[in-house]
Amino acid sequence: MRFAITLVFGVALLAAGFFWANRPQLFTINAAVSADFPDNAFSHRILEMLLSNYVDASGHVDYEHWYNNGTAVADLESYLAAVSKFSPESTPERFPSRNDELAYWLYGYNAYVIRTVLSNWPLDSVTDVKAPIEAVKGLGFFYRLRYTFGGRAYSLLTIENDKIRKEYRDPRIHFLLNCGSESCPVVRPELPTGAALELLLAESARDFINKPANVHIDHDEQTIYLSAIFEWYEDDYLNWLRANGRPLDRGLVDYIAAFAEGKLADDLENATDYAIEFHEFDWSINASSAL
Repeated sequence: MRFAITLVFGVALLAAGFFWANRPQLFTINAAVSADFPDNAFSHRILEMLLSNYVDASGHVDYEHWYNNGTAVADLESYLAAVSKFSPESTPERFPSRNDELAYWLYGYNAYVIRTVLSNWPLDSVTDVKAPIEAVKGLGFFYRLRYTFGGRAYSLLTIENDKIRKEYRDPRIHFLLNCGSESCPVVRPELPTGAALELLLAESARDFINKPANVHIDHDEQTIYLSAIFEWYEDDYLNWLRANGRPLDRGLVDYIAAFAEGKLADDLENATDYAIEFHEFDWSINASSAL
């Protein structure tokens, strides 16, 4: 009994030490909202302008030049000051539709990822931003750091899981959220809101799924190779199929087939009973190759 009590006490101390060492760290935005920011809406114009200047045709980010341009960094801070002050929770009148709300969470998430990379530049991987006790890869970047959205502090993990996945239940968001890594979806300069967001979600899903690096079929090996994103969020894709009355006989393949085009669509038709394997996720930074 004494040994059991000692063991429990020791485990409790270790757990307490872990959580104390990894206590949340607030990422501070030292800027004011732009003077010309709308009074009754939420504008992504500043971020859209910055992305058009610093994202190349392949969807990679030119962090080096962005980092070295103090005005551009300040402009990003100004956009994030608005994200920090307003949100669908704190100022719902600024977000007239559900898609406007979703756009806020998606674009705010991506903007904070970029700002954190710039704050730690040069950086080989977001996983290099570590917690004091990095028990899980990415713990420091995606969980320990806290970011302000509408006056409340959240981790990126909470934004993704609670504010986006749980609330909107649209797995296409996984093709727009960018984690600053090579295996993530590309960064897109266009930031539509309202009804136009639907077009971007559909386009992002088609582009991601029809890119061979994310979905590849080897007929000789009778194997379908998929991005690790499909493994991590498999339930999201399968639940979407169920909710929309879609076939579910082939699991993830049925979801992918809904967006497959051309050769991939044909290959999927001939890939009956193939095994599925997932690529190892590439966490290297999604920096422009021009650097």
